[in-house]
Amino acid sequence: MPATTRPILAVFLTLVAVVAAAPPAAADRGTGLRWRPCAEDDTARCAKLRVPIDRADPYSGRVDIAVARRPATDPARRIGVLVVNPGGPGGSGVDMALGAAEFFSPEVRARFDIVGFDPRGVGRSRPVVCTRALVDATPSPLPTTPQEYLAVIAHNRRLAADCRRQTGPVFDHVDTLSVVHDLEALRAALGERRLTFYGASYGTLLGAQYAQEYPDRVRAVALDSVVDHSVGTAAFLSVETDSVQAAFEQFVAWCARDPLCALRGRNVPALWASLRARAAAGTLWDPYRPAYRLTVFDLIGVAFSSFYDPQWYSLAYYLKDAEAGARRTAARRVDLVEHTFPAVFCADWRLPVDGWPTLARVLRNLRNRAPQMWVSPLAASAVVGCLGWPTPAANPQRALRPASTPTLLINARYDPATALAWARNVAAQLGPAATLVTYRGWGHVVYGRSPCVTSVVDRYLIDLRRPPAGAACPGVAPDPFGVGVRAPARRGYR
Repeated sequence: MPATTRPILAVFLTLVAVVAAAPPAAADRGTGLRWRPCAEDDTARCAKLRVPIDRADPYSGRVDIAVARRPATDPARRIGVLVVNPGGPGGSGVDMALGAAEFFSPEVRARFDIVGFDPRGVGRSRPVVCTRALVDATPSPLPTTPQEYLAVIAHNRRLAADCRRQTGPVFDHVDTLSVVHDLEALRAALGERRLTFYGASYGTLLGAQYAQEYPDRVRAVALDSVVDHSVGTAAFLSVETDSVQAAFEQFVAWCARDPLCALRGRNVPALWASLRARAAAGTLWDPYRPAYRLTVFDLIGVAFSSFYDPQWYSLAYYLKDAEAGARRTAARRVDLVEHTFPAVFCADWRLPVDGWPTLARVLRNLRNRAPQMWVSPLAASAVVGCLGWPTPAANPQRALRPASTPTLLINARYDPATALAWARNVAAQLGPAATLVTYRGWGHVVYGRSPCVTSVVDRYLIDLRRPPAGAACPGVAPDPFGVGVRAPARRGYR
């Protein structure tokens, strides 16, 4: 999620250094990659795939894409390669492959080589980096005056110029369609005739667009927590805001019935309104960052991020600590920070706003739709964060064509980041070849949340067997301590 919406008990994973160039080694499968033991885990194999920065310009230079592969644990029964992407934008496919044992079932790991790559602009693949001071100075995505609106636009332009200067030419070519072509180059380098793909959250856009561009190269595509890349500004904001409001209401309902809730017996909406008023007045301290006063957007973002697992138990304690003014120790910061989200998102979406009066009206309407949350932090950060972006979207929205490959979509009923309505709309675009399975539960990224969900996805990936239309899996009560979802799943659309 954007930097301004920090997770509860935030633990920011520091991306490891770019994999050093290795001496020539024999390729295990395929002829286009030179594999060596991964620096982080020598039981997996790592390589680099060199691709053009700009496919339309042969003189644009090259970028090295970091790739990791964890071989199938039962080679005699190996089906092929399962390429995985955890979303973001900004999530590391290398990390997901290295951590496959924590995410995928033993049966999937037995039958597939799990392959992940860091998309261009991410992690070990020439990451988009920006000056931290500029990132930290990002204005609130909820401007309240014409002057603040203009300040957002000016900041976005300064930030884009800084990130381009710090990152280099690849900055202008990190859109998902460019990554789609990198994925096709990876398939060829792996020596695979067809790929099996699992994408979570923003990774569903990569999977869907790859299947559209290269339908004959796809064996199966599983899309988990689905991004709808066809909506405009108004629908993007309203559907996302409805989802996060519904997630808040589920938190309130849990707190009323579960003795583990630190706020049980309290009027949680009233407490929330009180904290929001204190944030607006500049008198609400963040209990996890000493000397930092929470803005309204910060407070909304904390709740939003807690709905990913969801971490209801932690959110209740956070709100209780914030009310009491508790404070904790902050971590030391560095001068540069990876900041992939706006570079990719603004290249993938055209979400225009016709001036300050329009934005002010839209934000007022969203408050009426969502009396507690007011707005989706994700949607507001995305729309407002692209205002004034100096380059047009290279991969703007468009509806998908009917799919020729049987495709599985899964989505939670109460997903704060990728609304179930999005999954339904994408399934309709893909037509009869698409099957949507609804997880009647909570959180963002569905695989692994219940035996039902895991079985549905595994049977599809392994046997190409899809459930009947309208299939659903019952919700499973979230782990109260927020540890029931594996770490790679949290690297989804933020």
